[in-house]
Order: sequence, then structure tokens, then C-alpha cells
Amino acid sequence: MSTIFAEATPAGRGGVSIIRLSGPESRRVAEELAGPLPRPREAYYRTAKDGSDLIDRCLVIRFDAGSSFTGEDSCEFQLHGAPVVVRRLEAALRDRGLRRADPGEFTLRAFLSGRLDLAQVEGLADLLEAETEDQRKLAAAASEGALGKLAEIWREDLILVGSLLTAAIDFADEEIPDDVTAEVDHILERTRLSISEQLSGFPASERLRIGFEVAIIGVPNAGKSSLMNVIAGRDIAIVTEQEGTTRDIVEFRADLKGLPVTFLDTAGIRESNDIVERLGIEKAAERAKGSDLRIFLGVVPDKALALAKDDDVFIDTRRDLTGDPSAVSGLTGEGVDQLLDRIHEVLRERVSRASLVSHSRQADAMQAALDALHVEDAADTEIIAEAVREAVHHLKRLVGKIDTEDYLDRVFSTFCIGK
Repeated sequence: MSTIFAEATPAGRGGVSIIRLSGPESRRVAEELAGPLPRPREAYYRTAKDGSDLIDRCLVIRFDAGSSFTGEDSCEFQLHGAPVVVRRLEAALRDRGLRRADPGEFTLRAFLSGRLDLAQVEGLADLLEAETEDQRKLAAAASEGALGKLAEIWREDLILVGSLLTAAIDFADEEIPDDVTAEVDHILERTRLSISEQLSGFPASERLRIGFEVAIIGVPNAGKSSLMNVIAGRDIAIVTEQEGTTRDIVEFRADLKGLPVTFLDTAGIRESNDIVERLGIEKAAERAKGSDLRIFLGVVPDKALALAKDDDVFIDTRRDLTGDPSAVSGLTGEGVDQLLDRIHEVLRERVSRASLVSHSRQADAMQAALDALHVEDAADTEIIAEAVREAVHHLKRLVGKIDTEDYLDRVFSTFCIGK
């Protein structure tokens, strides 16, 4: 396998720039440029030179195969954070036959070497994309292999069941002891319940990973754009007294106490002869219908009420005029904090049911395993044994041990270069 390199820190000026190497030539090339590196996993202060040309004074760390992120021999140069220094070292690496890594190639090598399973890879990708604390926690658990460890427990239990059933088949002429049958039934039921519990939390986990959408709905001049601007803390939506000002959807992504939430300022819902405004209203209704939560402002027309669902929020926006403590004001900002607390409470309750499963690929593999295990209690031993083998097959898919080729390009293309 070729030896690759990439800058692991963001391009541009900074205090330090890190160049990572991975592959069989890593140590040789690092020592050719920076001198001997006697012990792994320790940082050494070295002068990096390309022949007689001084590149930089830097720290160099060596990682041996089996104890590195990729599972291969790896090295790391920690240089001064100047783009010209990075370019000079990269030129020296290319001159020695190394090539620049593709996006996600370091993580791909970690997967291929068995350092990470596919569920961990997905968790690592989610961790790099995390914007809020709750997303970080979900992704961190996945990147540490929590789902893979649970899948291994299921797999080991099913292998035990398979061995018991195989023994029963091999000695079909003998009566199967009652305790063996009871153990098989107990393990299968326990595994089914555990998989079902994780699958039930998938919708909440997926929503937490992707983020929630909250649509602000009302008639023209109900205060939607003013409320949006207060939530955002800046003017992101145009506010005028002219009806129909908002014609397209204005979005603002926020960190709501750890939850990722995108607020949508939508076109005022009314009957209109203006084709552009009418298209905006139709688009607003469609987007609001698919949102996780809707905030209805003021007097809501029947056309908008048809979009309402449980937990949606209905609130008046004239607090500055009425003094109503249950209302809000987009002009003064009064009551907006309480409104955000209410939205957070609704969404927080939903994610309380989140599980370790946050990707549809994972859920599909687990559902297939669960479907395979739903066999009749009175089914023949051979049928149950085949169902168990099929379930184990799908659990291997879950962690990427089989049938992953079509998925790999899509997963690893989301990574940045250097990871």
C-alpha cells in the first residue's frame, strides 16, 4: 500500500500546522528529513531538512503499525503554522514518492486495518460535523464503538444459540434437553428485545444528528420576521409594514441548549393573486408540514390550522401592546426566552428516547436481523438455525464486516483531507 500524507490542521496561518504521514515508508521518509526517531509515541524536537535546505524546526512523532490511528506505520510533523512552510515540506514528501491523501483516506485505512468498525467511522464523521453539545455526545459514543460493542454482544449470543441448535441437529435421534430449549428461547427473546429497544430510539437519534426544524407560521404582519430576528440576535429577515414581504423561506440554525435547531421564517399565509407570493405560501406550507415543530403566531387562519400537530406552540406577539405575560414581542424581545425554553422542553423530551442508532444504514441492518429472528416458536430446529445465521449476517453488515463496498465511497467522501 502506498504511503500518504496530508495537512491535518486547517489551511492558512496559525500557531502550528500538522502534517500526517501513513504507510510503509513513513518512518524512513521522516528520518531522512528529520533524523533518527528512536522511540514511538514520543515527540522529538528536530530540524527538518531537504538536503541542505532547512525547512523548519519542528516536533516529530512516530507511531508504529498496530498502535497508530490507521493501524500502519505513521509519523507526524508539527511545524510553524505558515503556508509556505507546509508547502515546502509537502514538496519534499512528494519528491520521495509519497502522495497526497484523498478525503477520508486516513480513516478508511483505519477501517480496513480493523482499528475502527463502520459504525465507529460514521460516529467519527458525525463528531467532525457536530455543532452542539448533544450532537457531540451522540457522536462521541458512536465513535468510541458503543453500537459495535452492543452488536458484538448480540452476535456472540446468537453464535451460542447457533451452536446449541447445531448440536441438536447433529444428534437429532436424541431428545433435546428441556434446559437447552429454554436457553435458546431465552437468548433469542433477550436479543430481540434489545434490538427492538435500540430501533425504537432511532427516529430521535437521527433527528438529533441531523437537527430539528421549527417553522414560524402566521398571517402577513403577524410578527414572524421580527421574532426570527430576535431569536437570531441580528437582522436576518426583512421587516416592513407591507404585507407579503417574506416570500421565500429564511433559515437560521441555532444551538438551543445543546440541541441543533433550524428556525424557519415563512411567508404569511393568506389568499393572494400574486403568483410569486402564492408560490412562497405553498412552499411555506409544505416546509412547515414536514417540520418537527410549528410556532403559530396571533390569529391563525383555517388554512394554517390544518398544519397543526400535537405539541405545536400557539402564541400572541403583541406583548408590548397588551402586557400579556404569556405573549411575546418581536419589537422588545419580551417573552422570547420563555418561548425558547418551551420549544427546548418539547424537543428535549423527544430526544430523551434517543438510542445508539443514528443512521438509516444501521437501522436497516438491525431491522433485517430482527426480522430474521421472528420465527415461529414451534418452527423446526433447522429453520431456527437458518434464521440465526441470517441474523448474524446482518449484524456483520451493521459493523461493516461484509457488503460495505457500495457504502464506503459515500461515507468517506464526507471526511476532510487529513482525516
